[in-house]
Amino acid sequence: MLFSGRAHPTLAKEVAELLEVDCVPTTAYDFANGEIYVRFDESVRGCDAFVIQSHAAPINESIMEQLIMIDALKRASAKRITVVLPFYGYARQDKKHLGREPISARLMADLFLAAGADRLMTVDLHTAQIQGFFDGPVDHLLAMPILTRQVRKRYGKKPLAVVSPDAGRIKVAEQWARQFDNAPLAFIHKTRDVSKANVTKANRVVGEVAGRTCILVDDLIDTGGTICQAAEALMNDGAAEVVIAATHAVFSGEAIDKLKNSVATEVIVTNTLPLADEHRFDKLTVLSIAPLLAQAVSAVFEDGSVTSLFSE
Repeated sequence: MLFSGRAHPTLAKEVAELLEVDCVPTTAYDFANGEIYVRFDESVRGCDAFVIQSHAAPINESIMEQLIMIDALKRASAKRITVVLPFYGYARQDKKHLGREPISARLMADLFLAAGADRLMTVDLHTAQIQGFFDGPVDHLLAMPILTRQVRKRYGKKPLAVVSPDAGRIKVAEQWARQFDNAPLAFIHKTRDVSKANVTKANRVVGEVAGRTCILVDDLIDTGGTICQAAEALMNDGAAEVVIAATHAVFSGEAIDKLKNSVATEVIVTNTLPLADEHRFDKLTVLSIAPLLAQAVSAVFEDGSVTSLFSE
């Protein structure tokens, strides 16, 4: 049985259609003081439950609603509860940069476990080791095949270079480079002010990018500052053009304007998070993550292999 929160019902409906099932009818509303109420309108006893909720803004409400849904399922005797997180909230807080900081990504995993989740399924975590924060199976799905297919279709005949926006994403960029016949690899050397959120400075390009179409890859775009600075640095270093590819379109603050006015030729993202029509622009290409989620849900339900979805 498939259950959807209120954060991104369009994606849940698309997954349900691909699986040829219906989302379970649910009554959900907020009390006057902001408390959330959820009740499922049909029996869930003994079911294999998949609870889809993307942690979209307002993010804390999305998370709390999903926890309440899990608790309701546990108390209604669902046999197994799989939490489907197209976007895992707080994933960037996966380690301590300074003293007296939380590791909120771990707290998130503990909350899901305490609520009654048996399994997590998520797409492109900020860092892969977050899988170890949850005491149970975690299916870490990769959007890379969906994104690379689009890049290959549009730019496959041009000389490419794969670029990581910082040194921390080099491993992911290497995987991308292998998809394009071991295209040259580069990264942006940047500095981050750990005392301020979302403040970075792109210093210089490390690698050969001159005359090439640079595919700038990241897991998410939040305010757009880092990725737009990186695109400018690449163009200043002689790149022919820059294509930005990211899984999660968080798009906070002035991100839309920054991307719209950036030097990038195209911005490719997936629909792990809801994107209103007014937030779309000419350079933006949104690819559906629903087929990947549907395949993974089907594989888990049938006790099949999720890893085989990404085998070359």
